[in-house]
Amino acid sequence: RYHKLATVETAAPDDQAIISIFAAEALEMPLVIRMLERHPLGSQAFIPLLGNPFLVVVAPLGDAPVPGHVRAFRSNGRQGVNYHRGVWHHPVLTIEKRDEFLVVDRSGSGNNCDEYFFTEDQQLLLDPQREST
Repeated sequence: RYHKLATVETAAPDDQAIISIFAAEALEMPLVIRMLERHPLGSQAFIPLLGNPFLVVVAPLGDAPVPGHVRAFRSNGRQGVNYHRGVWHHPVLTIEKRDEFLVVDRSGSGNNCDEYFFTEDQQLLLDPQREST
């Protein structure tokens, strides 16, 4: 990760929008989804730089993600994603090879990352090769 390569002005006195590059290694599939995270103080955008497909896993706003409401999507590698403030999501899921993303994020005071870990019986299996039913 080449963190904070540029900043963008914001209206809040100590908050900044920052631009970073995030590098991720491909994950082995199928993958067990054990946790999700959210950013209560700012949105977070990921724009793919190398054109490789990647997976997006999200759940609606709320105190905790509900396993039955978790959804997974496959980006074609030319689509970015912007997580609105407070939306539960899985960290970057690179599936084919090492990948890089331009990240627009918030920097400032306060805790901007909540993590929720599913109990073992709530964990979800993500298998992009399997046909959906």
